[in-house]
Amino acid sequence: MALSDVTAYIVQPEIHGQLFGTGPKPPVDRTSHFAFGTKTQEFAVPVGTDPSAFLKSCSSEGGVSIDMSHGTTTLAFKFRHGVIVAVDSRASAGSYIASKEANKVIEINPYLLGTMSGSAADCQYWERLLAKECRLYKLRNKERISVSAASKLLSNMMCAYKGMGLSVGSMICGWDKKGPGLYYVDDNGTRMSGRMFSTGCGNSYAYGVVDSGYREDLTVEEAYELGRRGIAHATHRDAYSGGVVNLYHMQEDGWIKVCKEDVSELIHKYRKGMF
Repeated sequence: MALSDVTAYIVQPEIHGQLFGTGPKPPVDRTSHFAFGTKTQEFAVPVGTDPSAFLKSCSSEGGVSIDMSHGTTTLAFKFRHGVIVAVDSRASAGSYIASKEANKVIEINPYLLGTMSGSAADCQYWERLLAKECRLYKLRNKERISVSAASKLLSNMMCAYKGMGLSVGSMICGWDKKGPGLYYVDDNGTRMSGRMFSTGCGNSYAYGVVDSGYREDLTVEEAYELGRRGIAHATHRDAYSGGVVNLYHMQEDGWIKVCKEDVSELIHKYRKGMF
């Protein structure tokens, strides 16, 4: 007896042909799953799966409701000594805390960093793919890619899959010939350059803290403290943020990881100004 008979799953004729060799064969899957300049999208999905149609069926009236809840707080800002990147480490699946040790900064190369908010799987996949494209660029052109071009590559990837259910809100931070660079890119293909960004459900709290203390002429230690304070206050107010603060500093000669500090200890340190 066929498996489809046991599970009562109806196989569409065109899918049946692809599965059992009686119809046109699907495109050959390649390792990269994505390449620029191709006419067809190459993201690997199971045969017969239409992500956009599936998501529409979930949100339609009478369909199964899937609550895609995500929680995080990330922030980054430029100042005269480079770019400060600070993130929390709580990975949540709805109301369930899946991990307290997730590093939401993806180290693309020694001169580029990417942050994660939204779906961890989506952010990791596409930013690692971006790391591959940046490495290929350097091999072909004998120089490293600019921050602007790297963010544009990620934006192009997001545009190709707009409306297909990706959940990505990322900041691309780096240093190139023009100096420090900071860009925001999301799953709609939106790409913006700025001096300060914060993403995730705790971003409003982080913005409030950073706005109150931000100056272009901050010293390095003042910038470190501002980044830590922004994440600590956000984790105190936002239930979906927490864990530790991972703090990075993007300098002219590459990024360094400054610290990894428990937000519970930082909250006690700052409690005089919080309560």
